[in-house]
Amino acid sequence: MDSFTIPVPEAFDFNLCLDFLRRSPKEILHRCSDRGITKLIRLSNEIILFELSGRKNLKVDLLNGKLTPETKSGLKQYIGEWFDITTDLKPFYALAEKDPLLKKVAKKYFGYRIVGQPDLFESLAWAILGQQINLQFAYTLKQRFVENFGEKMVFDTDDYYLFPHPEAVAVLRDEHLLPLQFSRQKSKYIITLAEAFASGQLSKQKIAGLPFAEAREQLMKIKGIGNWTANYALMKTFHYGEAFPLEDAGIHNAIKNLKGMKQKPTLDQVRRIFKKYKGWEAYATLYLWKSL
Repeated sequence: MDSFTIPVPEAFDFNLCLDFLRRSPKEILHRCSDRGITKLIRLSNEIILFELSGRKNLKVDLLNGKLTPETKSGLKQYIGEWFDITTDLKPFYALAEKDPLLKKVAKKYFGYRIVGQPDLFESLAWAILGQQINLQFAYTLKQRFVENFGEKMVFDTDDYYLFPHPEAVAVLRDEHLLPLQFSRQKSKYIITLAEAFASGQLSKQKIAGLPFAEAREQLMKIKGIGNWTANYALMKTFHYGEAFPLEDAGIHNAIKNLKGMKQKPTLDQVRRIFKKYKGWEAYATLYLWKSL
């Protein structure tokens, strides 16, 4: 088995990231164990199954194929994006140390990172799947969606899946998704999104490197992508520090709990609180979510 290691910064806690990835038994795109996590991804035209483990450094074990320089480079990039390894969190922790709202939670969960979704189509589709339903039903929908339209590899009797490719989804119709308990609106949004990717109207490459406001505007041109979904994807796929879903109920509940408020804050109150976190809104969001 071919292996290599990836160094990680001091402010990186793999266990906390694994806790996030273990949050649903219905998760179908990776398998967590006591050792670490196993995942199937596509690199160029190659399907790669790998296991990730370790603490101070991450150990990558390639479970299929040969470890070429191109494969190693692709895996390093993917894992770096997945766990936001290259972001220097020292300025965020310095900010949190002086902030009554974040101080305790940032200290308690030191090293927790944004566990991202390097695939933009998956990130946006997952956000759409989760709109207006509870988290566990969103995982149920994702499981059915992936099992029906994603690619599968069997390894040591276990099934591993890739998220459906936009081209495979763009040809679907309501009659393919409604039996999976998609709402008619959710079905149309997912197919419209896939069509945008399949046609080249939208891609990760077209968004990467744009200023935050412009990137958000480009995403919101697609029907079904509102402010919450756009900010979620910009946070999860590109790690824009400014991204935060203002309307998110989790943020509001976390602020209410941490400040001992009798009712949830208004949007204006949330905006005022987040002014202190300029440039680090995404990580403030992450740690507020974690406080719940």
